[in-house]
Amino acid sequence: MDSRLLELLVCPVTKGPLSYDRERQELVSHSARLAYPVRDGIPVLLEAEARTLSDEELQR
Repeated sequence: MDSRLLELLVCPVTKGPLSYDRERQELVSHSARLAYPVRDGIPVLLEAEARTLSDEELQR
């Protein structure tokens, strides 16, 4: 994921920052407790496509 692109992207729910999880290929919004998938290098920033993060995952 290009760092310049990551700086521009925000969570569509909270408008907060996103962090990139390379291992899972996801953009993570800690404030919304959601992880958005990155498919073929393209972020899918749809709330319906996001998965909810567990408490354990948020502590990482």
